[in-house]
Amino acid sequence: MSVTDYYEILGVGRDASGEEIKRAYRALARRHHPDVAADKSKAEHRFKEINEAYEVLSDPNKRAQYDRYGSVGNGASTGPGDLGFGTGFGDIFDMFFGGVRGAQPRRQGPQRGADLRYDLEITLEEAFAGTTKEIVFDRLAQCEACKGTGAKPGTIVTPCERCSGTGTVRMTRQSPLGQMVTQTLCAHCRGEGHVAAHPCEPCAGRGAREAETRLTVKIPAGVDDGSRIRIAGSGEGGTRGGATGDLYVYLILSPHSLFRREGRDTFVDVPVSFPTAAFGASIDVPALGGPVDVTIPPGTQSGTTLRLRGLGMPTVRGAQRGDHHVTVHVVVPTKMNKRQRDALDAYALAGGDEIDDRSFFDRVKDAFRPE
Repeated sequence: MSVTDYYEILGVGRDASGEEIKRAYRALARRHHPDVAADKSKAEHRFKEINEAYEVLSDPNKRAQYDRYGSVGNGASTGPGDLGFGTGFGDIFDMFFGGVRGAQPRRQGPQRGADLRYDLEITLEEAFAGTTKEIVFDRLAQCEACKGTGAKPGTIVTPCERCSGTGTVRMTRQSPLGQMVTQTLCAHCRGEGHVAAHPCEPCAGRGAREAETRLTVKIPAGVDDGSRIRIAGSGEGGTRGGATGDLYVYLILSPHSLFRREGRDTFVDVPVSFPTAAFGASIDVPALGGPVDVTIPPGTQSGTTLRLRGLGMPTVRGAQRGDHHVTVHVVVPTKMNKRQRDALDAYALAGGDEIDDRSFFDRVKDAFRPE
């Protein structure tokens, strides 16, 4: 008895997230769709496996039961109503009562195209100011020649004679337990219920064609990592005159070598010399909108953070802005010339090496004081 591993079918690990499972399913479904595959019969079987695996793993309850009971055929349940009997119990039930089981025909009429996802990486500067990006991707677009019908322009599609337009073929046979009726997808119309006597030449009767698409995406200022932009009508083309799906552009912010972002606030570390921290000074501080003149107060300690209001990230909707936080780090020189060393010695002799921080020593005493 063969054992089906749904995780292996989708090519994901058992710890895969729901989003990873969805991405794997979409990639495989596009690759093995009967409408685009060269070997139709093999593609239909593979496509059915992929859909079956996704149906179970995309549902938290079904996935939990599948993980608990194992692969199909080994007690795996596909839903709360199965009571743990698996698919085999339903087959036996149908044999007793003459039920109809098997593949369902494809929905008739216009079919909307699938939505697509595109991951786009941008810099923090681009997220701050907003930008436009050109993206290039492949999609299954509706055939312009036949408008998705699959029939040659000027001709029509007709109901399939083999299945009478139902998309399925019923088979009845007698068994020792009674009459059993099964139904399968019609191989002639591939479950569509209709055929084109004169297939469209550009798309070979599929109603859709693989096409490279270029789009210019406008990214507003203030977007964050994981922000999503919906572009209506830029997904995969529909069939039989159905509407086109949508494209969702997910934004990924690349790490920055200087700035750090937390929500609308931005952060930066700025090194200053000992004289600057001791005497105070005005210095240029880097910010996403350009250098900013900041006053360092006299006696500023290393690690002090200065808050610059309204110089952080903007919001996508509205005029509010976050704050820019500047953390000052006093840099100790590693090399000094003779004049610098003499000056520092004179400073030390004048009492400059004494630390007058009562609160610091009080904290040290408290830390070692017995309770």
